[in-house]
Order: sequence, then C-alpha cells, then structure tokens
Amino acid sequence: MGGKRLLKLFLGPVLGFIAAMLLSSYGHPPLMSRMAFVAVWMAAWWITEAVNIFFTALLPLVLFPVLGIMGMKEVAPSYTNEIIFLFVGGFLIAFTLEKWNLHKRIALYLLLRIGKTPATVLLGFMIASFFLSMWIVNTATTMMLLPAVLAVVKQLEDQRKKKEPALATALLLGLAYSSSIGGTATIIGTAPNMVFMGFFNDHFKNLPAINFTNWILYSLPVAVLFLICCYLVLKKRFLKDIGNAPIDLVECDREYKQLGPMSYEERAITIVFILTVILWFFRQDIVLGNITIPGWSGILPHPEYFKDSTVAMLSACILYLIPSRSATGTGLLTWDQVQRIPVGIIFLFGGGFALAAGITSSGLSDWIASGLSGLQGVPPWLVVLTLCVFMTFFTELTSNTASTYLLLPMVMGITLQFTENPLLFMVPVVLSASYAFMLPVATPPNTIVFGSERVSMKDMIKTGLILNLIGVAINMLGIYTLARWLWDM
Repeated sequence: MGGKRLLKLFLGPVLGFIAAMLLSSYGHPPLMSRMAFVAVWMAAWWITEAVNIFFTALLPLVLFPVLGIMGMKEVAPSYTNEIIFLFVGGFLIAFTLEKWNLHKRIALYLLLRIGKTPATVLLGFMIASFFLSMWIVNTATTMMLLPAVLAVVKQLEDQRKKKEPALATALLLGLAYSSSIGGTATIIGTAPNMVFMGFFNDHFKNLPAINFTNWILYSLPVAVLFLICCYLVLKKRFLKDIGNAPIDLVECDREYKQLGPMSYEERAITIVFILTVILWFFRQDIVLGNITIPGWSGILPHPEYFKDSTVAMLSACILYLIPSRSATGTGLLTWDQVQRIPVGIIFLFGGGFALAAGITSSGLSDWIASGLSGLQGVPPWLVVLTLCVFMTFFTELTSNTASTYLLLPMVMGITLQFTENPLLFMVPVVLSASYAFMLPVATPPNTIVFGSERVSMKDMIKTGLILNLIGVAINMLGIYTLARWLWDM
C-alpha cells in the first residue's frame, strides 16, 4: 500500500476524532460527538476517495451500532429506502431500451433528421444525448454515442484531408455536457436528483412532496435553456471557422439502416415506456396557478401508498412478463439485465440516507442549524448564489452524489434560518451538483470524452468554466422565476 493512500485512509478517522473531541470539549452530548466522528470520517473518504466511495457508504452499518448511534434494526432500512426502487426500476427500463437497441434508433434518428452542417450535427448529437440522459444513465449515453461522434469527425477529416481539432472538441464536449444537463431534467435522470427527493420528502413532511411531475415541470425548462446556452457557447468557441459545408453522415445512415424497421419488441417497449412516463406525470394532482389537473392515483383506495417508485417497478415487471418473439422463452426484460443493476450505487444511496438519519437523530442537524443562525441577516439571494458557486466547483473534485449527501444536511440547517420555502435553497444546490464541466474527473461523461484524446485539458477547463458560471446564473434565474410560480414560493 502506497504512503499516499495510507495517509488518505488514516485521514478520515483522524479528522473524525478531532471533530468529536472539539464537540465534546464544548459540552455537547456524547451521541452528537460520535455522530460527528462518523460524518467527518465518511466525508473525508468520499472527498479523497481513499477507498471506493461505495464501500465508504457501508460504514454506518458497522459504526452506528458500535458507537450506539442507531441499532442495526434502525439503520438497515435506509439501504432499502423506497427511492432506491425508483432508481432500480428506472435502470431496468433503461436496460430494456439498450437490449433491443431502441436507444440507438432514437439517437440515430434525431441525428440524421437534424444534422446537415457542422453546427446542426453538433445540435443533433446534443439533443440526442440530452434526451437519452433523461432516462438512461449519462455514462451509458456518452459511451453509446462516442463511436458515432468519432466516426463523423473522421469522415469530415477524410473529406477535407486535414485534421479538424475544433470540430472534434465541439462534438465531444457537446456530447458530455448535454448528457450531464439532460440528466437533471427528470427525477430519475441522475443520482443527486433522487437523493434530494428522498432527503426532502423525509425531512419536510409538512410540505408537498417532490415527485416526478413537479420536478420535471421545473427542471426540464431550466435544462432546455441550459442546453441552448451550451450549444451557443460551443458553436461560438469552436465552429466559427469550420464553415457550413454539408456533412454526409454515411456511417450513421448505414447503422440506422442496419437496424431495419421497428421490431415487435421495440414497439412494445415504446408503448410501455410512454405509459410509464404518463403514469409518473399524472400520478398526483397537477396545480398550475388556478388550474388543477386531478391525478389518477386519487381513484385508488390508498393513493398515499402508490409512489413514483411503484410505477417504476410496475413497468419493470410488465417488461419482464411481456414475451419476446425473437428470443423464445424470455421476456423483453431478462434476468441477465436485472443482474446488471449497479449494487454500488444502491449502497451509496443507502449510506447517504443512513448518514442523514443519524445526523438528525443525534441532534447534530440542530447544532448545525444553530451554528448558522448568523445568516438570518443575510439576503436569501446571496446565500443561494454562494451555495450554487460552492457546489458547482466542489463537485469538480468529488462525486456529485457524495457531495449532495454531504451538503444537504448543511443546507437544511440554512433553510431553518429563513422563512422562505426550503426549495429555494435546496433545488439550486442539487442542480449545481450536475453542473461541473471543467475537469475530466468531474463527471463520467467528461472522463469518457477526455479519454478519446481528442479534447485538450485547456479547452475543457476554459469552456467548462464558462458553462459553470452560466449554470449558476441559470440556477438563480430559474429558482427566482419559474420556481416561484410552480411551487408558490
């Protein structure tokens, strides 16, 4: 084991011990001190990645019972929170789309219909990446579209008999950035969204719950605006000297034709997918100003029992039960696909929910809130702006899911100092967790396109910095305009 990794391993418990001793020296209860020990330990390991972040998430299962914070009977249910099954169901639907190449058909169709010139090809890739990342993990979306991007670049370079680094950079960054932005548009699009949903619904039961509908009504317009800004930035920075010579997407057209007409399986999946989105969207009453659209769950004996996660799992079960015509004896979704569920993310969700529960039950959250009482005289907009900037650049260096878990308890403490709706502070922070565009390590899509060796670090940092700042501005604009109308803030 290298000395650097050994230092990181010891850093977590050492910093945790220091935090616990400091709280104890000021007369705080032993339970709060022990919880601070665990929280700081986990935070240090998440930030430094001394060990796999998914393994760090398992620490509460051991440390909470040992330190007398929570019993195993109380902490274990955090790892089966209902939000986790929204994530699982979403993954199973996505795996089915991938198995029958429906995602590829959608992407190629959009690209071929939109892309004619370098600028419209960029737009086509970005729209395809954005749309797919609303429903599929952005890592998978980026990896799927990466070969097509490189093929288009190679084709144009062969036509012009010279390298086109600006076009390659624009297309690759557009692919990565639109994938990250698209993930914010739905509650299932990226892990921080679901983390926030679980945290908010658990801690603010007196307020209307966050669900698929009220999230997409806000986040989709914000994400579309950001996508447009991202496209304009990339076009201005990299395509102004490329020209408008038409690009014949030979390779993409060949791949699309190889798919042939839509199969029975693809049509069936499309129907189930559309019905799933409809069930999510209209599950609860939709209130738009003076207009209320009744939700279908109201016809059930116990509508409060039926959640977005129930819809996700219902759809996954239907896909498993619908028989395939081309693969006898199996359904559209097979057990092989079910076994692909990334258990590490489930651990991460569970560890974060357990951490939040421990912070609340130990009184540490109340202490954090009292320590932030000095913010009462600060304008709320300035607090929101500061949180957005901090989260955007903090996420450049650590997992966006882990950073969301670390900041939400602090943000909850901040909300208690103001009379404003907690969403005013929390939503921009959660979106900022996905607005990290500067460094290859910031997001998996950034890492993937940087690994193509066609994007320079300088271009990613300069372009990413511009988009980071635009993201902060869009966050502020959205939360003080659209959110105020939708959520009566």
